[in-house]
Amino acid sequence: MRLAKIAAAAVIALGAGTVSAMAACNGDASTETVLGAGSGALVGGLASHSIVGAAVGGVAGGLIGNSIGHSNNRADCRRAARAHNYRREHDAYYIDRDGRRHYY
Repeated sequence: MRLAKIAAAAVIALGAGTVSAMAACNGDASTETVLGAGSGALVGGLASHSIVGAAVGGVAGGLIGNSIGHSNNRADCRRAARAHNYRREHDAYYIDRDGRRHYY
């Protein structure tokens, strides 16, 4: 019975942890931090059957979630910069008389 509760909590925690926030290059990792802390506290509490286990799990999950959030933000910033540069490089062009496109 105890193993089933831990397994169910792990499934819920992993499901909640995979929910991603909207892609934004704003340095905000609060959503991931809260999801990590909540799921860590849930799993830690159910695994140890104590408040201390829930607190330790919450802190560990919060740290991991924060790290994931900042990693996602860096990836979002890189993706946005590439898209912006691609659009900027390919916005200005002319078509020569042979029908070939030339970019400025």
